Amino acid sequence: MYVTKIIENRAKVRLSAVGSLFSDSLLGTSRNLRFRVSFIPLEILPSRSIPVLSKSLIFGLLFITFTLSSCSALQKTADERANWTAQKFYAEAKTALNDAKYESAIKLYEQLEARYPYGKFAVQAQLEVGYAYYKADQRELGLAAVNRFLRLHPTHKNAAYAQYLKGLISFTEDRTFLGKFAGNADLSDRDPSAARQAYEAFKRLVERYPQSPYSEDARKRMGYLLNAQARHEVIVARFYLKRQAYVAAVNRSKTIINQFSQTPAVEDALSIMIKAYQKMGLSDLAKDARRVLKKNFPQSRYLVTSS
Repeated sequence: MYVTKIIENRAKVRLSAVGSLFSDSLLGTSRNLRFRVSFIPLEILPSRSIPVLSKSLIFGLLFITFTLSSCSALQKTADERANWTAQKFYAEAKTALNDAKYESAIKLYEQLEARYPYGKFAVQAQLEVGYAYYKADQRELGLAAVNRFLRLHPTHKNAAYAQYLKGLISFTEDRTFLGKFAGNADLSDRDPSAARQAYEAFKRLVERYPQSPYSEDARKRMGYLLNAQARHEVIVARFYLKRQAYVAAVNRSKTIINQFSQTPAVEDALSIMIKAYQKMGLSDLAKDARRVLKKNFPQSRYLVTSS
Protein backbone atom coordinates (compact mmCIF):
# COMPACT_ATOMS: atom_id res chain seq x y z
CA MET A 1 0.00 0.00 0.00
CA TYR A 2 1.34 3.39 -0.92
CA VAL A 3 1.28 6.17 1.59
CA THR A 4 -0.13 9.31 0.10
CA LYS A 5 0.87 12.72 1.21
CA ILE A 6 -1.20 14.51 3.82
CA ILE A 7 -2.53 17.76 2.41
CA GLU A 8 -1.72 19.79 5.47
CA ASN A 9 0.47 19.31 8.45
CA ARG A 10 -1.38 17.27 11.14
CA ALA A 11 -0.83 19.88 13.88
CA LYS A 12 -2.24 22.62 11.68
CA VAL A 13 -5.20 20.45 10.74
CA ARG A 14 -5.97 19.81 14.41
CA LEU A 15 -5.79 23.53 15.37
CA SER A 16 -7.79 24.49 12.30
CA ALA A 17 -10.49 21.98 13.20
CA VAL A 18 -10.83 23.33 16.78
CA GLY A 19 -10.97 26.91 15.52
CA SER A 20 -13.59 26.05 12.93
CA LEU A 21 -15.69 24.21 15.50
CA PHE A 22 -15.59 27.25 17.82
CA SER A 23 -16.53 29.64 15.00
CA ASP A 24 -19.33 27.42 13.70
CA SER A 25 -20.79 27.00 17.20
CA LEU A 26 -20.88 30.77 17.72
CA LEU A 27 -22.57 31.29 14.37
CA GLY A 28 -25.07 28.54 15.10
CA THR A 29 -24.29 26.72 11.86
CA SER A 30 -24.19 23.01 11.28
CA ARG A 31 -21.41 22.79 8.63
CA ASN A 32 -19.38 19.63 8.70
CA LEU A 33 -15.64 19.97 8.64
CA ARG A 34 -13.99 18.06 5.82
CA PHE A 35 -10.28 17.50 5.38
CA ARG A 36 -8.50 15.54 2.71
CA VAL A 37 -6.31 13.36 4.86
CA SER A 38 -4.91 10.14 3.47
CA PHE A 39 -4.72 7.18 5.79
CA ILE A 40 -1.55 5.44 6.79
CA PRO A 41 -1.69 1.90 8.15
CA LEU A 42 -1.16 2.06 11.91
CA GLU A 43 1.34 -0.76 11.89
CA ILE A 44 3.83 1.30 9.89
CA LEU A 45 3.37 4.52 11.93
CA PRO A 46 5.67 5.19 14.84
CA SER A 47 3.77 5.65 18.13
CA ARG A 48 4.61 9.33 18.37
CA SER A 49 2.85 9.96 15.06
CA ILE A 50 -0.58 9.21 16.56
CA PRO A 51 -2.04 12.47 17.88
CA VAL A 52 -3.03 12.29 21.57
CA LEU A 53 -5.18 15.04 23.05
CA SER A 54 -4.00 16.33 26.40
CA LYS A 55 -6.36 16.46 29.37
CA SER A 56 -6.25 20.24 29.40
CA LEU A 57 -7.34 20.38 25.76
CA ILE A 58 -10.16 17.91 26.39
CA PHE A 59 -11.43 19.90 29.38
CA GLY A 60 -11.10 23.09 27.37
CA LEU A 61 -13.24 21.68 24.57
CA LEU A 62 -15.83 20.44 27.07
CA PHE A 63 -15.93 23.86 28.76
CA ILE A 64 -16.40 25.63 25.43
CA THR A 65 -19.19 23.22 24.49
CA PHE A 66 -20.97 23.71 27.84
CA THR A 67 -20.60 27.49 27.70
CA LEU A 68 -21.93 27.70 24.17
CA SER A 69 -24.85 25.43 25.09
CA SER A 70 -25.71 27.65 28.06
CA CYS A 71 -25.49 30.79 25.96
CA SER A 72 -27.68 29.16 23.37
CA ALA A 73 -30.29 28.26 26.00
CA LEU A 74 -30.27 31.81 27.43
CA GLN A 75 -30.54 33.27 23.95
CA LYS A 76 -33.46 30.97 23.21
CA THR A 77 -35.23 32.08 26.41
CA ALA A 78 -34.61 35.74 25.58
CA ASP A 79 -35.90 35.21 22.06
CA GLU A 80 -39.07 33.58 23.38
CA ARG A 81 -39.79 36.60 25.61
CA ALA A 82 -38.89 39.19 23.00
CA ASN A 83 -42.49 39.64 21.92
CA TRP A 84 -44.16 39.13 25.30
CA THR A 85 -46.69 41.74 26.29
CA ALA A 86 -46.88 43.26 29.77
CA GLN A 87 -49.90 41.10 30.49
CA LYS A 88 -48.00 37.97 29.44
CA PHE A 89 -45.06 38.84 31.71
CA TYR A 90 -47.41 39.47 34.62
CA ALA A 91 -49.34 36.23 34.05
CA GLU A 92 -46.15 34.17 33.95
CA ALA A 93 -44.76 35.90 37.05
CA LYS A 94 -48.01 35.33 38.92
CA THR A 95 -47.98 31.65 37.98
CA ALA A 96 -44.41 31.29 39.21
CA LEU A 97 -45.33 33.05 42.45
CA ASN A 98 -48.31 30.78 43.05
CA ASP A 99 -46.14 27.74 42.33
CA ALA A 100 -43.63 28.90 44.99
CA LYS A 101 -40.97 29.51 42.32
CA TYR A 102 -40.02 32.78 43.93
CA GLU A 103 -36.70 33.37 42.20
CA SER A 104 -38.32 32.92 38.79
CA ALA A 105 -41.17 35.22 39.80
CA ILE A 106 -38.74 37.91 40.93
CA LYS A 107 -36.90 37.83 37.59
CA LEU A 108 -40.13 38.02 35.62
CA TYR A 109 -41.49 40.92 37.68
CA GLU A 110 -38.22 42.81 37.22
CA GLN A 111 -38.18 42.11 33.50
CA LEU A 112 -41.77 43.29 33.25
CA GLU A 113 -41.02 46.62 34.88
CA ALA A 114 -37.84 47.06 32.84
CA ARG A 115 -39.63 46.36 29.56
CA TYR A 116 -42.90 48.11 30.37
CA PRO A 117 -42.19 50.66 33.14
CA TYR A 118 -45.61 52.32 32.86
CA GLY A 119 -49.08 50.91 33.27
CA LYS A 120 -51.07 48.87 35.75
CA PHE A 121 -49.04 45.70 35.32
CA ALA A 122 -45.77 47.46 36.14
CA VAL A 123 -47.31 49.04 39.25
CA GLN A 124 -48.66 45.70 40.45
CA ALA A 125 -45.28 44.10 39.77
CA GLN A 126 -43.60 46.66 42.02
CA LEU A 127 -45.78 45.48 44.89
CA GLU A 128 -45.82 41.75 44.25
CA VAL A 129 -42.06 41.52 43.83
CA GLY A 130 -41.84 42.64 47.46
CA TYR A 131 -43.95 39.65 48.48
CA ALA A 132 -41.83 37.36 46.31
CA TYR A 133 -38.67 38.62 48.02
CA TYR A 134 -40.31 38.06 51.40
CA LYS A 135 -41.21 34.46 50.55
CA ALA A 136 -37.71 33.89 49.16
CA ASP A 137 -36.26 34.93 52.58
CA GLN A 138 -34.74 38.07 51.10
CA ARG A 139 -36.45 40.35 53.59
CA GLU A 140 -34.25 43.40 53.18
CA LEU A 141 -34.98 43.48 49.46
CA GLY A 142 -38.65 42.86 50.23
CA LEU A 143 -38.77 45.87 52.56
CA ALA A 144 -36.98 48.00 49.98
CA ALA A 145 -39.51 47.02 47.31
CA VAL A 146 -42.51 47.73 49.55
CA ASN A 147 -41.11 51.08 50.71
CA ARG A 148 -40.53 52.04 47.08
CA PHE A 149 -44.12 51.13 46.20
CA LEU A 150 -45.51 53.22 49.07
CA ARG A 151 -43.30 56.14 48.13
CA LEU A 152 -44.34 56.06 44.47
CA HIS A 153 -48.02 55.21 45.01
CA PRO A 154 -49.14 56.50 48.43
CA THR A 155 -52.80 56.64 47.41
CA HIS A 156 -52.94 53.37 45.50
CA LYS A 157 -55.87 51.09 46.21
CA ASN A 158 -53.44 48.43 47.49
CA ALA A 159 -51.53 50.82 49.75
CA ALA A 160 -53.14 49.25 52.83
CA TYR A 161 -51.91 45.82 51.77
CA ALA A 162 -48.44 47.24 51.11
CA GLN A 163 -48.36 48.70 54.62
CA TYR A 164 -49.49 45.36 56.04
CA LEU A 165 -46.82 43.54 54.05
CA LYS A 166 -44.19 45.94 55.38
CA GLY A 167 -45.19 45.09 58.92
CA LEU A 168 -45.37 41.39 58.14
CA ILE A 169 -41.81 41.29 56.78
CA SER A 170 -40.44 43.06 59.87
CA PHE A 171 -42.64 40.91 62.12
CA THR A 172 -41.09 37.75 60.70
CA GLU A 173 -37.61 39.16 61.30
CA ASP A 174 -38.59 39.95 64.86
CA ARG A 175 -39.84 36.42 65.55
CA THR A 176 -36.57 35.05 64.19
CA PHE A 177 -34.67 37.39 66.52
CA LEU A 178 -36.74 36.54 69.57
CA GLY A 179 -36.17 32.85 68.95
CA LYS A 180 -32.41 33.38 69.13
CA PHE A 181 -31.71 36.01 71.75
CA ALA A 182 -33.13 34.17 74.75
CA GLY A 183 -30.22 31.75 74.85
CA ASN A 184 -27.53 34.41 74.54
CA ALA A 185 -25.53 35.12 77.68
CA ASP A 186 -24.96 38.80 76.94
CA LEU A 187 -28.09 40.68 75.96
CA SER A 188 -27.01 44.19 76.84
CA ASP A 189 -25.99 45.11 73.29
CA ARG A 190 -29.03 43.61 71.57
CA ASP A 191 -31.54 45.96 69.94
CA PRO A 192 -34.81 44.40 68.74
CA SER A 193 -35.26 47.06 66.09
CA ALA A 194 -37.24 44.72 63.83
CA ALA A 195 -39.94 44.48 66.50
CA ARG A 196 -40.22 48.26 66.70
CA GLN A 197 -40.31 48.60 62.91
CA ALA A 198 -43.05 46.00 62.64
CA TYR A 199 -45.05 47.65 65.42
CA GLU A 200 -44.81 51.07 63.76
CA ALA A 201 -45.82 49.63 60.38
CA PHE A 202 -48.90 47.92 61.84
CA LYS A 203 -49.75 51.02 63.87
CA ARG A 204 -49.62 53.16 60.73
CA LEU A 205 -51.89 50.69 58.97
CA VAL A 206 -54.47 50.74 61.78
CA GLU A 207 -54.44 54.55 61.99
CA ARG A 208 -54.60 55.22 58.24
CA TYR A 209 -56.83 52.35 57.18
CA PRO A 210 -58.97 51.40 60.18
CA GLN A 211 -61.56 49.70 57.97
CA SER A 212 -59.01 47.70 56.03
CA PRO A 213 -59.43 43.89 56.08
CA TYR A 214 -55.85 43.74 57.38
CA SER A 215 -56.41 46.03 60.37
CA GLU A 216 -57.77 43.41 62.76
CA ASP A 217 -54.82 41.11 62.26
CA ALA A 218 -52.49 44.08 62.54
CA ARG A 219 -53.94 44.94 65.98
CA LYS A 220 -53.32 41.41 67.22
CA ARG A 221 -49.75 41.49 65.99
CA MET A 222 -49.23 44.86 67.65
CA GLY A 223 -50.23 43.33 71.00
CA TYR A 224 -47.80 40.49 70.53
CA LEU A 225 -44.99 42.84 69.51
CA LEU A 226 -45.58 45.12 72.47
CA ASN A 227 -45.36 42.20 74.89
CA ALA A 228 -42.31 40.85 73.08
CA GLN A 229 -40.43 44.12 73.40
CA ALA A 230 -41.36 44.37 77.07
CA ARG A 231 -40.17 40.81 77.72
CA HIS A 232 -36.89 41.63 76.06
CA GLU A 233 -36.41 44.59 78.37
CA VAL A 234 -37.17 42.36 81.38
CA ILE A 235 -34.54 39.85 80.32
CA VAL A 236 -31.97 42.62 79.90
CA ALA A 237 -32.88 44.11 83.28
CA ARG A 238 -32.45 40.71 84.95
CA PHE A 239 -29.13 40.30 83.20
CA TYR A 240 -27.94 43.58 84.73
CA LEU A 241 -29.25 42.54 88.14
CA LYS A 242 -27.38 39.24 87.93
CA ARG A 243 -24.18 41.08 86.98
CA GLN A 244 -24.68 43.43 89.93
CA ALA A 245 -25.19 46.41 87.65
CA TYR A 246 -28.02 47.64 89.86
CA VAL A 247 -28.38 51.16 88.47
CA ALA A 248 -28.68 49.78 84.93
CA ALA A 249 -31.25 47.25 86.15
CA VAL A 250 -33.35 50.02 87.71
CA ASN A 251 -33.17 52.14 84.56
CA ARG A 252 -34.30 49.26 82.37
CA SER A 253 -37.17 48.59 84.77
CA LYS A 254 -38.25 52.23 84.56
CA THR A 255 -38.22 51.96 80.75
CA ILE A 256 -40.62 49.03 80.97
CA ILE A 257 -42.97 50.89 83.31
CA ASN A 258 -42.99 54.05 81.19
CA GLN A 259 -43.11 52.56 77.69
CA PHE A 260 -44.94 49.27 78.23
CA SER A 261 -47.31 50.15 81.03
CA GLN A 262 -50.14 48.00 79.61
CA THR A 263 -48.13 44.78 79.53
CA PRO A 264 -47.65 42.07 82.18
CA ALA A 265 -43.93 42.88 82.14
CA VAL A 266 -44.58 45.80 84.53
CA GLU A 267 -44.96 43.33 87.40
CA ASP A 268 -41.54 41.86 86.62
CA ALA A 269 -40.01 45.31 86.31
CA LEU A 270 -41.23 46.35 89.76
CA SER A 271 -39.81 43.21 91.34
CA ILE A 272 -36.43 43.88 89.73
CA MET A 273 -36.48 47.45 91.03
CA ILE A 274 -37.20 46.21 94.55
CA LYS A 275 -34.26 43.80 94.50
CA ALA A 276 -31.90 46.34 92.96
CA TYR A 277 -32.77 48.99 95.54
CA GLN A 278 -32.34 46.47 98.35
CA LYS A 279 -28.91 45.46 97.03
CA MET A 280 -27.88 49.12 96.91
CA GLY A 281 -29.12 49.67 100.46
CA LEU A 282 -31.87 52.08 99.36
CA SER A 283 -34.57 50.68 101.61
CA ASP A 284 -36.99 53.61 101.22
CA LEU A 285 -37.03 53.30 97.42
CA ALA A 286 -37.39 49.53 97.74
CA LYS A 287 -40.45 50.02 99.97
CA ASP A 288 -41.97 52.50 97.53
CA ALA A 289 -41.54 50.05 94.67
CA ARG A 290 -43.07 47.27 96.75
CA ARG A 291 -46.04 49.47 97.60
CA VAL A 292 -46.68 50.14 93.90
CA LEU A 293 -46.37 46.43 93.17
CA LYS A 294 -48.89 45.51 95.87
CA LYS A 295 -51.39 48.13 94.70
CA ASN A 296 -51.32 47.12 91.05
CA PHE A 297 -50.68 43.39 91.47
CA PRO A 298 -52.10 42.37 94.84
CA GLN A 299 -51.72 38.66 94.06
CA SER A 300 -48.19 38.97 92.75
CA ARG A 301 -45.81 36.12 93.62
CA TYR A 302 -43.07 38.73 94.06
CA LEU A 303 -44.73 40.15 97.20
CA VAL A 304 -43.68 37.07 99.15
CA THR A 305 -40.09 37.06 97.96
CA SER A 306 -39.62 40.82 98.44
CA SER A 307 -40.93 40.98 102.00
